[in-house]
Amino acid sequence: MLKKISVMRVADAATREQALAVLRSTYQNEKAWVESAETQLPVADLENPAISWFVAMRRDQPAGVLRVYYEPPVHQYRAYKVTLLDPRVDVDRFLQTSRIAEIGRFAIVPAYRQNALLAVALMRAATRETVERGFTHYITDVFENDPHSPYGFHTRVMGFAPVATHEDGELRCNSRRITLVLDLRAAYQRLRQRQSWIFRSLTADWDEGLHRQLAP
Repeated sequence: MLKKISVMRVADAATREQALAVLRSTYQNEKAWVESAETQLPVADLENPAISWFVAMRRDQPAGVLRVYYEPPVHQYRAYKVTLLDPRVDVDRFLQTSRIAEIGRFAIVPAYRQNALLAVALMRAATRETVERGFTHYITDVFENDPHSPYGFHTRVMGFAPVATHEDGELRCNSRRITLVLDLRAAYQRLRQRQSWIFRSLTADWDEGLHRQLAP
């Protein structure tokens, strides 16, 4: 099945338009979270070294999209009036000792939403690049009341942990946001120990150097 799915980094006008097709179908038309998909993936993103977009194709049709934002301005969360689920967490220490990438704008078009392999393929492309660049953690927000939220995939499959909630954000949605964090090294070691198909799929194109970066 994965052979029928391809994932590309959005790097030119053609791949940008494919990614925009997914965002129009989901964020703009279905969810009404944005007025225009183009505002989410401006042309400037293609030249921004801090941002990587990936688009998944199924039978040559745009099927999914995902964005990685390296070293995002995490101070914005303070403006969102974040409520920590565990008030004992030392946020400042976490920010000082971790290299954080925000993973988001994760969307699958309705016709392919039941195909979990699309999500896995997008995460494979994203995590490989993220590990290559030496980042240690992912952070993301999901909507509490969104029926198509990736919360289950992120927590049950990848191992993200909920750490906070907040009411406001960039997208036009009244639902409360749940902030999730993934320790990439811990997730790698847990999935490797299980030797599940998820681990094999996520690391299928890794070389030994990448494995050594996250190994015990």
